[in-house]
Amino acid sequence: MCGRFTASFEFREIKVRWNLQRDLPLLAPRYNIAPSQQVPVIVQDDGANELKPMRWGLVPSWAPDVSIGNRMINARAETIMEKPGFKKLLKKRRCLIPADGFYEWRREGNHKVPIWIHLKNKEPFVFAGLWDAWRDLEGETLYSFTIITTVSNALLRSIHNRMPVIFDPIAAKQWLDPRLSTREDEIATVLAPFPSDLMQAHDVTAFVNKPEFDRAECIEPIAYGQMSLV
Repeated sequence: MCGRFTASFEFREIKVRWNLQRDLPLLAPRYNIAPSQQVPVIVQDDGANELKPMRWGLVPSWAPDVSIGNRMINARAETIMEKPGFKKLLKKRRCLIPADGFYEWRREGNHKVPIWIHLKNKEPFVFAGLWDAWRDLEGETLYSFTIITTVSNALLRSIHNRMPVIFDPIAAKQWLDPRLSTREDEIATVLAPFPSDLMQAHDVTAFVNKPEFDRAECIEPIAYGQMSLV
Protein backbone atom coordinates (compact mmCIF):
# COMPACT_ATOMS: atom_id res chain seq x y z
CA MET A 1 0.00 0.00 0.00
CA CYS A 2 0.96 3.64 0.03
CA GLY A 3 0.01 5.47 3.21
CA ARG A 4 2.45 8.38 3.32
CA PHE A 5 4.50 10.20 0.69
CA THR A 6 6.64 13.25 -0.04
CA ALA A 7 6.62 16.11 -2.55
CA SER A 8 9.69 17.97 -1.32
CA PHE A 9 10.35 19.93 -4.52
CA GLU A 10 9.33 23.45 -5.39
CA PHE A 11 6.20 23.07 -7.48
CA ARG A 12 7.44 25.45 -10.14
CA GLU A 13 9.98 22.70 -10.94
CA ILE A 14 7.25 20.42 -12.25
CA LYS A 15 5.44 22.85 -14.56
CA VAL A 16 7.49 21.94 -17.63
CA ARG A 17 8.03 18.31 -16.62
CA TRP A 18 4.30 17.58 -16.52
CA ASN A 19 3.25 20.12 -19.15
CA LEU A 20 1.06 22.15 -16.80
CA GLN A 21 -0.68 24.86 -18.81
CA ARG A 22 -1.94 27.20 -16.11
CA ASP A 23 -0.28 29.16 -13.34
CA LEU A 24 0.58 27.08 -10.31
CA PRO A 25 -0.65 27.95 -6.82
CA LEU A 26 1.95 28.77 -4.20
CA LEU A 27 2.71 25.37 -2.71
CA ALA A 28 5.42 24.65 -0.16
CA PRO A 29 7.55 21.49 -0.26
CA ARG A 30 5.93 18.61 1.65
CA TYR A 31 7.81 15.91 3.54
CA ASN A 32 5.05 13.90 5.21
CA ILE A 33 1.78 13.85 3.27
CA ALA A 34 -0.92 11.77 4.97
CA PRO A 35 -4.42 10.54 4.05
CA SER A 36 -7.29 13.05 4.35
CA GLN A 37 -4.94 15.96 3.58
CA GLN A 38 -5.31 18.26 0.57
CA VAL A 39 -2.89 17.40 -2.22
CA PRO A 40 -2.27 18.99 -5.64
CA VAL A 41 -3.29 16.48 -8.31
CA ILE A 42 -2.77 16.65 -12.08
CA VAL A 43 -5.87 16.21 -14.23
CA GLN A 44 -6.57 16.85 -17.88
CA ASP A 45 -9.21 19.43 -18.79
CA ASP A 46 -10.00 20.13 -22.45
CA GLY A 47 -6.70 18.60 -23.47
CA ALA A 48 -4.61 20.66 -21.04
CA ASN A 49 -2.92 19.42 -17.87
CA GLU A 50 -3.62 21.39 -14.72
CA LEU A 51 -3.18 21.10 -10.95
CA LYS A 52 -6.31 20.64 -8.87
CA PRO A 53 -6.38 20.39 -5.05
CA MET A 54 -7.96 17.16 -3.87
CA ARG A 55 -8.36 15.23 -0.66
CA TRP A 56 -6.39 11.99 -0.37
CA GLY A 57 -8.90 9.18 0.15
CA LEU A 58 -11.44 8.59 -2.60
CA VAL A 59 -15.03 9.57 -1.84
CA PRO A 60 -17.09 8.20 -4.76
CA SER A 61 -19.94 10.31 -6.11
CA TRP A 62 -22.43 7.70 -4.83
CA ALA A 63 -21.08 7.59 -1.24
CA PRO A 64 -23.55 8.47 1.57
CA ASP A 65 -20.85 10.43 3.43
CA VAL A 66 -17.13 11.25 3.31
CA SER A 67 -16.04 8.62 5.84
CA ILE A 68 -15.60 6.03 3.09
CA GLY A 69 -12.54 8.00 1.95
CA ASN A 70 -10.60 6.76 4.99
CA ARG A 71 -10.73 3.24 3.52
CA MET A 72 -10.01 4.19 -0.08
CA ILE A 73 -6.57 5.79 -0.06
CA ASN A 74 -5.36 3.03 -2.41
CA ALA A 75 -6.83 0.99 -5.27
CA ARG A 76 -5.31 -2.33 -6.36
CA ALA A 77 -4.24 -2.39 -10.01
CA GLU A 78 -5.25 -6.04 -10.33
CA THR A 79 -8.89 -5.44 -9.37
CA ILE A 80 -9.82 -1.96 -10.61
CA MET A 81 -11.37 -3.46 -13.74
CA GLU A 82 -13.54 -5.76 -11.61
CA LYS A 83 -15.10 -3.10 -9.38
CA PRO A 84 -17.80 -1.03 -11.11
CA GLY A 85 -16.93 2.17 -9.24
CA PHE A 86 -13.27 2.05 -10.22
CA LYS A 87 -13.97 0.84 -13.74
CA LYS A 88 -16.09 3.91 -14.41
CA LEU A 89 -13.38 6.24 -13.11
CA LEU A 90 -10.74 4.40 -15.12
CA LYS A 91 -12.41 5.49 -18.33
CA LYS A 92 -12.79 9.21 -17.61
CA ARG A 93 -11.21 10.21 -14.30
CA ARG A 94 -7.56 9.24 -14.30
CA CYS A 95 -5.09 11.53 -12.54
CA LEU A 96 -1.44 11.92 -11.57
CA ILE A 97 -0.15 12.69 -8.09
CA PRO A 98 3.21 14.56 -8.04
CA ALA A 99 5.71 13.10 -5.58
CA ASP A 100 9.39 12.43 -5.09
CA GLY A 101 9.22 9.57 -2.60
CA PHE A 102 7.03 7.53 -0.29
CA TYR A 103 7.33 5.74 3.04
CA GLU A 104 7.04 2.14 4.11
CA TRP A 105 7.77 0.50 7.45
CA ARG A 106 10.03 -2.47 8.20
CA ARG A 107 9.24 -4.51 11.29
CA GLU A 108 12.11 -5.03 13.71
CA GLY A 109 11.07 -6.87 16.84
CA ASN A 110 8.27 -4.95 18.54
CA HIS A 111 8.63 -1.78 16.52
CA LYS A 112 8.58 -0.61 12.91
CA VAL A 113 11.32 1.36 11.21
CA PRO A 114 10.16 3.96 8.65
CA ILE A 115 11.88 3.88 5.26
CA TRP A 116 11.89 6.56 2.57
CA ILE A 117 11.82 5.17 -0.98
CA HIS A 118 12.77 7.43 -3.90
CA LEU A 119 14.40 7.48 -7.32
CA LYS A 120 18.19 7.30 -7.41
CA ASN A 121 18.33 10.62 -9.23
CA LYS A 122 16.02 12.23 -6.63
CA GLU A 123 13.86 13.66 -9.43
CA PRO A 124 10.09 14.16 -9.06
CA PHE A 125 7.73 11.55 -10.48
CA VAL A 126 4.00 10.90 -10.36
CA PHE A 127 1.77 8.18 -8.93
CA ALA A 128 -1.09 6.79 -11.00
CA GLY A 129 -4.45 7.71 -9.53
CA LEU A 130 -8.20 7.93 -9.96
CA TRP A 131 -10.38 10.81 -8.80
CA ASP A 132 -14.05 11.62 -8.29
CA ALA A 133 -16.34 14.47 -7.22
CA TRP A 134 -18.80 14.14 -4.32
CA ARG A 135 -21.48 16.67 -3.36
CA ASP A 136 -22.93 17.18 0.09
CA LEU A 137 -26.49 18.19 0.93
CA GLU A 138 -25.59 21.87 0.66
CA GLY A 139 -24.26 21.39 -2.85
CA GLU A 140 -20.59 21.78 -1.92
CA THR A 141 -18.26 19.63 -4.02
CA LEU A 142 -15.42 17.56 -2.60
CA TYR A 143 -12.74 16.39 -5.03
CA SER A 144 -10.80 13.35 -3.87
CA PHE A 145 -8.42 10.73 -5.21
CA THR A 146 -6.89 7.32 -4.62
CA ILE A 147 -3.39 6.08 -5.45
CA ILE A 148 -3.18 2.90 -7.51
CA THR A 149 -0.88 0.19 -6.14
CA THR A 150 0.69 -2.86 -7.73
CA VAL A 151 2.94 -5.75 -6.67
CA SER A 152 6.30 -4.73 -5.25
CA ASN A 153 9.47 -4.71 -7.30
CA ALA A 154 12.68 -6.44 -6.13
CA LEU A 155 13.77 -3.50 -3.97
CA LEU A 156 10.49 -3.26 -2.05
CA ARG A 157 9.67 -6.95 -1.79
CA SER A 158 11.46 -7.44 1.52
CA ILE A 159 9.59 -4.49 3.04
CA HIS A 160 6.06 -4.79 1.68
CA ASN A 161 4.20 -6.79 -0.96
CA ARG A 162 2.63 -3.67 -2.50
CA MET A 163 3.95 -0.42 -3.92
CA PRO A 164 2.38 2.61 -5.63
CA VAL A 165 2.35 2.70 -9.42
CA ILE A 166 5.06 5.19 -10.43
CA PHE A 167 5.18 6.88 -13.83
CA ASP A 168 7.94 8.65 -15.71
CA PRO A 169 6.89 11.55 -18.02
CA ILE A 170 6.19 9.25 -21.00
CA ALA A 171 3.97 6.85 -19.03
CA ALA A 172 2.28 9.80 -17.31
CA LYS A 173 1.30 11.32 -20.65
CA GLN A 174 -0.14 7.98 -21.72
CA TRP A 175 -2.16 7.66 -18.49
CA LEU A 176 -3.90 11.01 -18.99
CA ASP A 177 -4.55 10.43 -22.68
CA PRO A 178 -8.33 9.86 -23.10
CA ARG A 179 -7.51 7.49 -25.96
CA LEU A 180 -5.81 5.04 -23.59
CA SER A 181 -7.36 1.60 -23.97
CA THR A 182 -9.10 0.27 -20.87
CA ARG A 183 -8.74 -3.33 -21.93
CA GLU A 184 -7.68 -5.36 -18.92
CA ASP A 185 -4.47 -6.68 -20.48
CA GLU A 186 -3.34 -3.24 -21.66
CA ILE A 187 -4.15 -1.58 -18.33
CA ALA A 188 -2.15 -4.30 -16.55
CA THR A 189 0.86 -3.45 -18.73
CA VAL A 190 0.60 0.26 -17.91
CA LEU A 191 0.21 -0.34 -14.16
CA ALA A 192 3.37 -2.42 -13.78
CA PRO A 193 5.96 -2.05 -10.98
CA PHE A 194 8.58 0.64 -11.54
CA PRO A 195 12.10 -0.73 -12.26
CA SER A 196 13.86 -1.42 -8.98
CA ASP A 197 17.32 -0.61 -10.34
CA LEU A 198 16.24 3.05 -10.65
CA MET A 199 15.21 3.31 -6.99
CA GLN A 200 16.80 3.56 -3.55
CA ALA A 201 15.59 3.37 0.03
CA HIS A 202 16.97 4.35 3.42
CA ASP A 203 15.81 4.37 7.03
CA VAL A 204 14.51 7.65 8.42
CA THR A 205 13.36 9.15 11.70
CA ALA A 206 10.38 7.75 13.60
CA PHE A 207 8.95 11.27 13.66
CA VAL A 208 7.51 10.36 10.25
CA ASN A 209 4.87 8.45 12.23
CA LYS A 210 3.38 11.81 13.21
CA PRO A 211 1.53 13.45 10.27
CA GLU A 212 1.98 16.87 11.87
CA PHE A 213 5.78 16.47 11.60
CA ASP A 214 6.26 17.80 8.07
CA ARG A 215 9.90 18.85 7.92
CA ALA A 216 12.98 18.12 5.83
CA GLU A 217 14.34 15.90 8.63
CA CYS A 218 11.74 13.31 7.60
CA ILE A 219 13.78 12.19 4.60
CA GLU A 220 17.28 12.42 6.04
CA PRO A 221 19.07 9.06 6.42
CA ILE A 222 19.64 7.72 9.90
CA ALA A 223 22.08 5.09 11.14
CA TYR A 224 19.88 1.99 10.76
CA GLY A 225 21.42 1.43 7.32
CA GLN A 226 20.93 2.06 3.64
CA MET A 227 19.45 -0.23 1.03
CA SER A 228 19.96 -0.11 -2.71
CA LEU A 229 19.93 -2.45 -5.67
CA VAL A 230 23.11 -2.05 -7.71
